[in-house]
Amino acid sequence: MSGKRSFGRFIQENAVALIFLIITVAAIKPSGLSLEYIGQEMIARLGRDSFLVLALLLPIYAGMGLNFGMTLGAMSGQIGLIFAINYNITGVDGLVFAALAGLPVSILMGYICGIVLNRAKGREMVTGYILAYFIDGIYQFFVLYMMGSVVPIKNPAILLSRGYGIRNTLNLEGVRQSLDDFFLLKVGAFTVPILTFLVIAALCVFIIWFKKTKLGQDMRAVGHDMAVAEAAGIPVDRTRIIAIIISTVLACFGQIMFLQNMGNIATYNAHTQTNFFAVAAILVGGASVKKATIPNVFIGVILLHILFVVSPRAGQNLFGSAMVGEYFRQFIGYGVIALSLVLYAWRTRKANERARESLRGPAAAAAAAGGAK
Repeated sequence: MSGKRSFGRFIQENAVALIFLIITVAAIKPSGLSLEYIGQEMIARLGRDSFLVLALLLPIYAGMGLNFGMTLGAMSGQIGLIFAINYNITGVDGLVFAALAGLPVSILMGYICGIVLNRAKGREMVTGYILAYFIDGIYQFFVLYMMGSVVPIKNPAILLSRGYGIRNTLNLEGVRQSLDDFFLLKVGAFTVPILTFLVIAALCVFIIWFKKTKLGQDMRAVGHDMAVAEAAGIPVDRTRIIAIIISTVLACFGQIMFLQNMGNIATYNAHTQTNFFAVAAILVGGASVKKATIPNVFIGVILLHILFVVSPRAGQNLFGSAMVGEYFRQFIGYGVIALSLVLYAWRTRKANERARESLRGPAAAAAAAGGAK
């Protein structure tokens, strides 16, 4: 009986990941893509996206849910890259310069986000999502009107023809895949960007180490119960702000890594889907609003992006239109987030019911059952 119960609980806790795994495996054969091609794509996409998804972990540990406000960090990273292009700083040096230029902006954005979320306790996710739209308007104004007029831009190639405002698309030729190509290792049929994965591994080590520090333990305590943490002398609001600041800074660095792999910036909308795809990935990996681990990140990135690779070709082969695969991909992405949140709410309600039953005791439960008869 206990085995069946454990199996049922496993299914409940990993329902999203299992559903996604079934859909993904079913789509591979109709796509007609070789396993070698899919494997190489997964290596590239793990390097491109994992850092961004890892940026979601600390706010979850602090009980703030999924940080939809990470878009603020992505905007900061793009501003850093614009300045790197402006000063014609290329290679890994250009990426380091972009990270340093975006760092103070991301810290400021994270601080603002943390203050706002502290005033919306219990509604952090929707508040972060709306805040991202608000800050996006400020970002658009800054990039479209202030750069070149108020903020000096030395490189006329990145300006609009009117003399101010940044062009819609910027070529990152100077820093394109400079991190990925710095140290490549050929393993059979696959090419592995070693330095990129070393950076991601360093972040994983940092997160593991950080969880063991006093501040990391404070975040876990705040995430478990804010009232108890505050009674224990932990500065709850300050701890939550620090979690969001670190997440925003990591999102800044992650967006720089993402864009250097892509090789260009869509100046006005490259950041708009950052939070959506990062959140979808970590949920696909089996995480929830309250619980997430590093393995959830990598499992989610692999599963989500295998589907992203195979679904357009599967749609083309099955229905004669690659757009069917694109629509299916969007539908699945939004559906994963919705299903995960519904399952989380359902599991929370069931857990609360079980807790109430355990407090009443077996005698009270039996009496209630007898009365019902």
